[in-house]
Amino acid sequence: MSGFLAPDLPLVVVIAVLVGGGVYLILERSLSRVLIGVILVGNGVNLLFLVIGGPAGGAPIVGLTLRSAMSDPLPQAMVLTSIVITLALTGFLLAMAYRSWQLNEHDEVQDDLEDRRIARMAAIDQAYIEQRRHPGGLEALDEEAAAARDEMASFVEEHWLAEDDEERV
Repeated sequence: MSGFLAPDLPLVVVIAVLVGGGVYLILERSLSRVLIGVILVGNGVNLLFLVIGGPAGGAPIVGLTLRSAMSDPLPQAMVLTSIVITLALTGFLLAMAYRSWQLNEHDEVQDDLEDRRIARMAAIDQAYIEQRRHPGGLEALDEEAAAARDEMASFVEEHWLAEDDEERV
């Protein structure tokens, strides 16, 4: 196997658990849980970068280490960048959760009233459109479907049989 080493299975399981748990927590309504989820996803992705980066090697300094024994510095640089971004996002979420706690004495994200109003109006519009399209309800819809099936079957019979007759001649 040309220098490829498979990653350790326990490390892959840890990465999957960190990312899976983090995504689950990010989908919660509490900012503190979202914060923990962001931290878990960040750590899981950092481990993933290091696993993808390949086996450990020597310092990537020309003249100090042979080229074949050097480790790839790009995944390490990406992990450092990811750490900085995760730290900044963590600080922002902490500040937001603290401010929410000061104002409301809880850190749950509330629904936006305008979004609720728009969703309610869209549901009313959709119900009105469905009623106008099918005033008889489901029975009328079944009748329309049967009529369309019959219409399509007669169309297919007319045109396909006519084409078959032309080919035979």
